Amino acid sequence: MITASTPEFREGLPQAGRLAGLDVGTKTIGLAYCDSQWTIATPAETIRRTKFGADLDALRKIVATQAIRGLVVGLPLNMDGTDSPRTQAIRAFARNLKPLELPILLWDERWSTAAVTRTLLTADASRARRAEVVDKMAAAYILQGAIDALANF
Repeated sequence: MITASTPEFREGLPQAGRLAGLDVGTKTIGLAYCDSQWTIATPAETIRRTKFGADLDALRKIVATQAIRGLVVGLPLNMDGTDSPRTQAIRAFARNLKPLELPILLWDERWSTAAVTRTLLTADASRARRAEVVDKMAAAYILQGAIDALANF
């Protein structure tokens, strides 16, 4: 199941279990995980993208080792809420995750990278450090927004 509806996603999940947040870019996939009670999202790692098959294998291993029960994938909508070519690419990416057999929530990520970058600048992180952590921190930002919304259902 792939949905942009938080209630529908919630219905497709078990009572508890870890979720993973994905910030999918053209070169990397930022990953974050939350605890099984869906209270806090933590930046985890960044996967360097190669071919989709290799990306899927890496995600399959993570799902197994981290006991992931659902995925929250950042959806880069235009500022007016419409789709862009990048949005369509992320929707296709999510459809291609079907072999993982997990519910997938497409989450509006319009401000995630900007918010994370602003936080890193405030923390006086170097340009190199920002480049190293921005994807996984954006994934945590996306996942936190989703689990906060899930808490209301």
